[in-house]
Amino acid sequence: MSEAWIVLGFILLALAGVPLFAIMGGLAVFLFQAVDIETSAVAIEMYRVAASPTLLTIPLFTFAGYMMAESGSPKRLLDVADSMLGRLPGGIAIVALTVCAFFTAFTGASGITIIALGGLLYPILRRKKYSEEFTLGLITTSGSLGLLFPPSLPLILYGIIAKVDIDKLFKAGIIPGVILIAALSSYSVWKEKSDHDETRIIPNVKGSLKRARYELPLPFIILGGIYSGTFTVTEASTITVTYVLIMECFLYKDLSLTKDIPRIIKDSMTLVGAILLILSCALGLTNYLIDEEIPMMILEKLKEVIDNKYAFLFFLNIFLLIVGSLMDIFSAIIVVLPLILPLAENYGIHPIHLAIIFLTNLEIGFITPPVGINLFISSFRFDKSIISLYKSSFPFLLILLGCLLLLTYTPWLSLVLVE
Repeated sequence: MSEAWIVLGFILLALAGVPLFAIMGGLAVFLFQAVDIETSAVAIEMYRVAASPTLLTIPLFTFAGYMMAESGSPKRLLDVADSMLGRLPGGIAIVALTVCAFFTAFTGASGITIIALGGLLYPILRRKKYSEEFTLGLITTSGSLGLLFPPSLPLILYGIIAKVDIDKLFKAGIIPGVILIAALSSYSVWKEKSDHDETRIIPNVKGSLKRARYELPLPFIILGGIYSGTFTVTEASTITVTYVLIMECFLYKDLSLTKDIPRIIKDSMTLVGAILLILSCALGLTNYLIDEEIPMMILEKLKEVIDNKYAFLFFLNIFLLIVGSLMDIFSAIIVVLPLILPLAENYGIHPIHLAIIFLTNLEIGFITPPVGINLFISSFRFDKSIISLYKSSFPFLLILLGCLLLLTYTPWLSLVLVE
């Protein structure tokens, strides 16, 4: 009974705002002591994480993404996409979705995309006669749209936690990611109020390509190298950060090596440090739950009410949407995934398919009321009430939920490129 009260105390501390890593680390130490297991088990898990060769990809890709977001790359890539798609019906909205997805894939953080690109995209969409409500909804949704595309940090972290081949995860996310963009693009075309806007100057294709000549090869170098077997994901992260550093500091000269880079390192590593701290503490707690067969107990209870995988997937989606709206994506992967994995395996769900379902839910959770983080970031960025952001993003939320059902019950969309 006393143990139950102590666990309840940890929960109350979490609700009171005590940092998540402190709660999980402290709870892990207490629970291991309660079953007479050396608390060094928590430290062993921390060492295991530090020794993971793929762990290096997280800080390197994050640093590269932050450098690009702080430079002139968003504007150059926006001009390229606009020059090619801007004349199409709904073209500028498709441009917004595509460019935001690209930056979110590299930064792994939706807030950076909204803040870095929101100011560029908002006036362009409004001049195209999209309503303010639609514009805010599009930008808010686009902030997390690229999380299924390589080299997304959530994909890498998922692979580390679930012990799934990260190269396969990179391939698996491509078709689902394209489906999400295509669905939102179709809605954007339908919502456009004017067929052509003579007042908007669309960048010249040749000129925009020339200006972005250093950014454009990057995806082909990195993804081509990974999928051809030329280099590993870890090596790709090193190549990426070196390429971006040279590009931004010496070729474009957007960033100062002495003034800007130290600040960007500090900002990006703050995010990485938070992820790794939560990860190391959470794995100790996860080990306790597995040792005590907590997932199997949950499974036995589920079997009493859920007798097939389709029903399980339906309730899993509901659960993950709630998780995604309440927790940041990195914490959700670290804390929730180890509990879900054995349950999904028992119901015969392919681990790659589960990854796409899991991450799509968390991606949608960014715009799920009441506390989806993108809603609050956009509210701050554009000085709008959170209630207005609920209304603006609701149609996009419905579209993404429809895509989620399609991806959930059509496994080959996730598996066709990896099998």
